[in-house]
Amino acid sequence: MEIDIKEKNDNQLTFIVDGVDISFINAIRRICTVEVPTMAIETVSIIRNDSALFDEVLAQRLGLVPLETDTEAFIPVSECDCENNNCPLCSVSLVLKEKGPKVVYSGDLTSTHEAIKPVYDTIPLLKLKEGEEVELEATANLGKGVEHAKWQPTTTCAYKYYSLITIDEKCEACKKCVDECPRNVLDYDEKANEIIIIDSENCSMCKTCMRECEQNVIHVDAQEGKFIFKIETDGSLSPEDVLRDACDILSEKSEKIVAFCKGGSKK
Repeated sequence: MEIDIKEKNDNQLTFIVDGVDISFINAIRRICTVEVPTMAIETVSIIRNDSALFDEVLAQRLGLVPLETDTEAFIPVSECDCENNNCPLCSVSLVLKEKGPKVVYSGDLTSTHEAIKPVYDTIPLLKLKEGEEVELEATANLGKGVEHAKWQPTTTCAYKYYSLITIDEKCEACKKCVDECPRNVLDYDEKANEIIIIDSENCSMCKTCMRECEQNVIHVDAQEGKFIFKIETDGSLSPEDVLRDACDILSEKSEKIVAFCKGGSKK
C-alpha cells in the first residue's frame, strides 16, 4: 500500500492511497465517521435560564458544540465503574454563568479540564436582554458517532476512485472534449496539436468527454485499487488523529476476527 498526501492543514487531509481494495477503504471511511470517539456534552443541568430560548433547545445547542478532545486522558462511560457517569475518569464539567445584555458564545463556557474546551469561541448559544441571566453546568463524555451525530469527528469523509484517462493516437484534436469537460481536466496543446490531460485527480468520471467525442477515442475508467480520500474534521481531533485511530480500531477488529477463527478451527 502506498500513500501520497496531496493537501494537509489543521482540519483537512487529502491523500491518494494505492494498493487496497474497496472494502478496506470503505471500512476506514465508516470507522472515521462513526467509531472514532470524541468528547461532546451529554447532560445539562440548567439552574437559571431567563432567555427566550427553551431549555431543551439550549441543551441541544450545547451538545453540538465541538470540543477539543484528548482521547488518552479519558475512558468511555461504558468502561467506567462510577455510578452516575460523572467522575474525572470519564467526564468533564463545563460551567456557563452570564448576565445580559449580551450574546452568549461557546467561548463563555468554562471547563474544569484545560484540554477539553470548545474548538471555536464564536458559536452563538443564546441572547440575553437587560437583567436576564443564564446559569448551568454541562457534563461532557466520550462517545461515538454511531450513538449520536454530536460525537462524529468528521464533517466530510469520502473517497473516490482515481481516474484512468486514455486518449487514442487516432484523436484529431477537435477540442469538443476540452470545451465540455466541467472540471477542466483536459486541455489543448496548440504546438503539438493534441489533447492533453492536465488534472486527472479532479476528474469526477462523469464521462461527458466520452459522450462528446464523435470518434470514440477518449476513454475514462476507474483505476482499480487506487483512491482519492478526503477527511475534514470539526476540529475536535486533527484529521491525522482520526485516520490513525480508525486504522487502530480496524486492526483491533481484524485481530479479534483472526483470533475467533483460530479458536473455532481448534474446536
